[in-house]
This record gives sequence, structure tokens and C-alpha cells, in this order.
Amino acid sequence: MFKLGLIINPIAGIGGSVALKGSDGEGIAEKAMALGAVAKSNDRAKQALEILKPYQEQITIYTVNNDMGEYTAKALGFNYQIIHQVDQDKTTAQDTEDAVDALLAQNIDLLLFAGGDGTARNVCAKVGDTFPVLGIPAGCKIHSGVYAVTPKAAGRIVELMVTNQLVTLTEADVMDIDESLFREGVVKAKRYGEMQVPAELRYVQAVKAGGKESDELVLQDIAADVINKMEDELYVIGSGSTTAFLMEELGLDNTLLGVDVIQDHALIASDITEPELYNLITEAANGVKLVITLIGGQGHIFGRGNQQLSPRVIRAIGKDNITIIATKTKINALNNRPLIADTGDGELDQELSGYMSITTGYNDQVLYPVSSPE
Repeated sequence: MFKLGLIINPIAGIGGSVALKGSDGEGIAEKAMALGAVAKSNDRAKQALEILKPYQEQITIYTVNNDMGEYTAKALGFNYQIIHQVDQDKTTAQDTEDAVDALLAQNIDLLLFAGGDGTARNVCAKVGDTFPVLGIPAGCKIHSGVYAVTPKAAGRIVELMVTNQLVTLTEADVMDIDESLFREGVVKAKRYGEMQVPAELRYVQAVKAGGKESDELVLQDIAADVINKMEDELYVIGSGSTTAFLMEELGLDNTLLGVDVIQDHALIASDITEPELYNLITEAANGVKLVITLIGGQGHIFGRGNQQLSPRVIRAIGKDNITIIATKTKINALNNRPLIADTGDGELDQELSGYMSITTGYNDQVLYPVSSPE
């Protein structure tokens, strides 16, 4: 019997869709919910565990009560045991750490957790590099290398272990940034330790490549191409350093981890929330374009740090109106791995799959594959 430990941070990433950059900090989760944000980490965990349903007779899930694991395990029909109780009205980082202690006491085979970099830090504080873990990506910030590339990929890794296939363990960095500084546009990342993860490179993401693009001439060419093609449509500008350079060339303020909207080369909305963005684009008289980039080292175009670009927003804009911008250096760093669309909507992910054009310079585009989560 495979003993799977499961911890879900129920508020992970809840601030993403309402431009709060995450869930860390006193009162942030409450503020996000007041703004209409909906917690999605249990849905992400469900996507991972659904891969394991054919093996339910071989798995017992050891977990925490309510929406820290119990509800999802029960909904999917798994055999489960609750080994830790938390206050159902409000969960904390300490609850995660206490749950880790309780799970390790059960001699589990793997600790599976859903959250973001803050959750990874909580787990690392108790586990260190002494026990195998795997993260289901559910937060806004996923810089750490302990996460699978998608929720389904996490399920595939556990499937390999349950079916006794050879899985190598490796050590991966736990990284996080200061959200309070990030909300002010300052990126300050820090390494908090290492944890052991199953080293299936198809399914486990790299640590996010950080830093400013070094080749400014190429970035200038990319920005010139986009600006030259701008007409009177509404332009939604996604997060990232490459899109930030575009905004700099336009002489406009930019939200590094956020979504801005421009029209006629003027900023009309900054750090916009998902509901605000949806209302704006559905009322646009002259059409809408979306300009996004990929996360260096990982390849995600949706599902990392841009939760404002929800499935309904992406559908309203349309695939044909999406412009991806990136340097060839950034693309080559993917080592032929496809871009990943992880919107949380499986049908939309499939619609986005296939080859998409990436602007890599002035009048210079390449075709590159986009894949839905495995």
C-alpha cells in the first residue's frame, strides 16, 4: 500500500486574480476574498489526484481535515485518514508546519503538497532535505524547483512511484520573494534551502530563471515590432521582464507581476484585477490584443503570476489576438521543451495547444509548440 501524505494550502495564490500578487501577509487572503477572489488550490490538487484514480486500491492518503486535504480526497473516492485537525475558518503557515510533523510520524512514502513558494518554505522548514516531497503548483509565485510543471504532471510522477517504476531523487532549491516588496515592483528572491524531489525532468520544473534580459538590443527590436503594429485596439500587457521592457520603450509605468492595459500608447489601467479586466475587454469597441511572454527556464505562458488572465478573459480575447514575445536566448534555454498553457481549464488548454508564433525581433518570428498540462 502506497502511503501518500497530502497537504493543501487552501488560500494559496488567492490574491493573484485581484492583483494582490499572492496570499502572503496579514489580512491579504481576507482582502482578496472581499474583492471577489476564489480559492483554486483544491481544484489544482484535484487535477493531480485524478491521475491516480485507477490506483485507488493501492493508495491510502494521509491528510488534514476540511479543505487542507480531506474534502478533495473524499470527493475523489480515495481511502484516507485524517491525521491532523485545523481550525476550519482560517488556516495559517503554522498549520502547514504542524501538519508536516504529523504526516512524517505516519511513515508516509511521499509528501504531496499544493501551494506556492510560501508553502514550499513552510514544508522545507520541517522536512529539509531528509524526505521526498513534491509540489502541486497552486500559488502565484512558483520560483522553486520542488514543483511539478503542472498539477497533472504531479499526478504522473506519483503514478510512476505507485507503479514501482524507477524514479531518481534529486535535490531542488526552495526559493521565494518578498511579496511586500514585490507589490512595490521590487524583486528580491532568496534561497531558503533544498528538498528532495522525484527527478522526472518531463514533469518537474526548473528553478525560474531570474534577472534582467541582458541583450537590450534584441529587446529593443522586439518592442519596436510590437509598437509598430499597434493600432487603436485595447492592448493588455502581461507580466514579466520582457513585457516590462516594452512598457519602458513606450514610456509607460509597468506592473512587474501584474497586468496593465494601454490604448493609443497611453496607460488606461494599471495592475488591473480579473473582474475589472474582463469588464474592460468585453466593452472594448475596437478589439483587444494580449501581449505576454514566457517564464524563463519554465516556459509557462499562462498559469504563473498572471492569474488575472483567467480562462474567460483569454476566451474573450481569442487565441488569434495573443502575441508572445521573447528573445531566442530565452527560448533556447527551454531545451526544446514546449511552452505550457496551464489556465486551469483543460478544454482551453487544449485549444491553446499547437504551434504559436513568438516575436523574437523586428519582423522576426518563430513558430514554437505550446502544450497543455500533462
